Amino acid sequence: MTSNESATPAAASGTFAIGGDLTVNRLGFGTMQLTGPGVWGDPADRAAAIAVLRRSVELGVNLIDTADAYGPFVTDALIREALHPYASDVAIATKVGFTRQGPNQWTPVGRPEYLRQQTELNLRHLGVDRIDLLQLHRIDPKVPLEDQIRELAALQSEGKVRHIGLSEVTVDQVVAARAIAPIVSVQNLFNLTDRSATELLDYSEAEGIAFIPWFPLATGELSGAGSPLAALAATHGSTPSQLALAWLLHRSPVMLPIPGTSSLQHLDENVEAARIQLSDEEFAALSALS
Repeated sequence: MTSNESATPAAASGTFAIGGDLTVNRLGFGTMQLTGPGVWGDPADRAAAIAVLRRSVELGVNLIDTADAYGPFVTDALIREALHPYASDVAIATKVGFTRQGPNQWTPVGRPEYLRQQTELNLRHLGVDRIDLLQLHRIDPKVPLEDQIRELAALQSEGKVRHIGLSEVTVDQVVAARAIAPIVSVQNLFNLTDRSATELLDYSEAEGIAFIPWFPLATGELSGAGSPLAALAATHGSTPSQLALAWLLHRSPVMLPIPGTSSLQHLDENVEAARIQLSDEEFAALSALS
């Protein structure tokens, strides 16, 4: 059975073992858009947000990405209401290290006692004894990197964290963090129109580290009427956004896109992108776009 004939759409994306032992379907779901405007407060339609989360799992998504800063804690509560008790194959990745002062306001705080507090709150709000993947949302430049990573490693040694990841980092920062604790994932901005993290992606692939691109659906002006992206999408009977996801999945075996949405229709469309099989020529044509 080929990957695009898998039983569920998300399974068609193939699998990746995060940290060598946490196997997930490569196309996941990001929860940031389930909050209010500016990633602040509750969603306008809580029932719809719950429905989207439940539908994602029905479609085979088993990597759910959240963060204490989303809401804050709004998405954690939604995940628990929608999915708890969690299926054994569902992995929840969360993040700590960002504080919120209002809509669209984000301030990194990496003091060890704060990272510990937020991890404990994540455990409580998600209703779990151990977090599958805990990511440092941002490195706080005011706190030594080793202090931040050592605290996450301490939580791991206490059995409260299974794996540790980083977000929005450079290769040098990952190398420095790996000298302190095992780092199994990175989450950086990466999409068809912004490939500034290519060096980090290549490093991650060489080292077997999961690469989780945030803002994966961006197509910008590439999807305009008559554009090569729109033309290729038409030949596949797909949308430009679906092709953008298919391109990411084709780009690297360590790529784990987590497109987010608050719409059931868009969710179905996003996950169906896992079934799109790009030829090498089509992938090259998309890669040539900028």
